[in-house]
Amino acid sequence: MVAIGRRRLLGHLLIGASALALGACGGAGGATGPSPDDMALGSEDAPVTLIEYASAICPACAAFHERMWDQLKAEYIDTGRVRFIYREYPTNPAPVAVAGFQLARCGGATPEQYFVRLGEFYRQQPAMFSSLQAGSMDGVRRKIVEIGTAAGLSEDQVLACISDEAGADRVRRIVEAGNREFNITGTPTLIINGRTIETPQTFEALARQLDEAGA
Repeated sequence: MVAIGRRRLLGHLLIGASALALGACGGAGGATGPSPDDMALGSEDAPVTLIEYASAICPACAAFHERMWDQLKAEYIDTGRVRFIYREYPTNPAPVAVAGFQLARCGGATPEQYFVRLGEFYRQQPAMFSSLQAGSMDGVRRKIVEIGTAAGLSEDQVLACISDEAGADRVRRIVEAGNREFNITGTPTLIINGRTIETPQTFEALARQLDEAGA
């Protein structure tokens, strides 16, 4: 685990990440119901609750989303079979991850809007990593603003959202609860009806576990 103090990305990403205990992208490990800090989709009466602890800047999370999300949402969440709860768990660079979460929530986004924006953030990860490797925080900032404006937000709205310290406070609460309740050590971590599972590599493998939990 790595402890990260309050910082700014060279003055360009205006986000503090206060004393967050971070896990590793690609590793595995809250209560099983959603808290006000979570993003949730699906029927509250669904027989299966699937929790994902994930980071907006984690390549393994982006790969999982690309492989699973469309079918998971269409076949399980939208049909009332699964209640999906997403918990924000940043990996390094944590300020970029928190900025991604803040962008996804910006302007009072609905859960549907949140996941659309998060999906786009995942898709833009390679460009952000290229900017980070080149030492260009301006490039990361421009990409975040670009994603926000494509979603109908103004640049001022995006910058205000990613600089809102309440976001770091919210993420810290999620991280602390996840570490305490589920011993989260990395992302993505999946929990089905309170039981941590190995992250499946195919949708078929995930579907089998969801079906078994709902039987």
